[in-house]
Amino acid sequence: MDITSVTSYRRARDRGDLALAPGEVVIAGGTWLMSEPQPGTTGFVDLTTLGWPDLEIDASGLRIAATCTIARLVAWAEGRLPALPVPADWRAAAIVPDAANALLASFKIWNTATVGGNLCRSFAAAAMVSLCVALDGVAEVWTADGGERRIPVAELVTGDGTNVLARGDVLRAVRLPAEALRSRALLRKIALAEHGRSGAVVTGRVDPGGASVFTITAATWTPTVLRFAEMPDAAALAAAVAAASGYYTDPLGSADWRRGVSGVLAERIRVELIEGGA
Repeated sequence: MDITSVTSYRRARDRGDLALAPGEVVIAGGTWLMSEPQPGTTGFVDLTTLGWPDLEIDASGLRIAATCTIARLVAWAEGRLPALPVPADWRAAAIVPDAANALLASFKIWNTATVGGNLCRSFAAAAMVSLCVALDGVAEVWTADGGERRIPVAELVTGDGTNVLARGDVLRAVRLPAEALRSRALLRKIALAEHGRSGAVVTGRVDPGGASVFTITAATWTPTVLRFAEMPDAAALAAAVAAASGYYTDPLGSADWRRGVSGVLAERIRVELIEGGA
């Protein structure tokens, strides 16, 4: 799409370049910005020229730059980046491709769309939100006043397409903790159409210490996180899923349907995790 309102483009080289003039917005992949008219936008500030490393591994976990493409993250998780191998005990990295495939997009979009862009767009069905919430991701935000904030991704999203970021705030990276990456994790999704937008995305994981975490996204306006000291029985999990708030109705599914299928997916995951750990 031709964004005819845009009259300026700047390459950011340091943090000082991220001070936005009226009408300017930051851009990385730009797959959403370029997909529809942006009548209030008159300038782009390019984040990709800041040179942030896509992926960084240390003892505390994985740091994913906001400018890392979805294709690059998937390539890492699938072991296709020899220079940055997946640590052998990071079993939960296996759900990265599943999350990416929950995104209603072609491989062409994967090669351009960024992890940060998907998080900041904050749609209920945002695939990278599903992934990061599942693994206790924490967003590193450069605030407009020159400071920094750490925000759990589960708290970043406030509604379908809304979040806590203020104008001028920039998502620098998201960190996935090693403890969550060492878990056994599964992701399942459902949509009314075979290739339709996700109606519900449910994840479950068992941490090394035995605690379990189930999450629901796409089916609820904001991410739902259900934590248990151990693996819950079927009744306890079903009750927690049913009691979650924020199930909604739109042309792609009713609230009751979303609640129902979320319960079905959660139970399937629960059983698979139990059988896989036997």
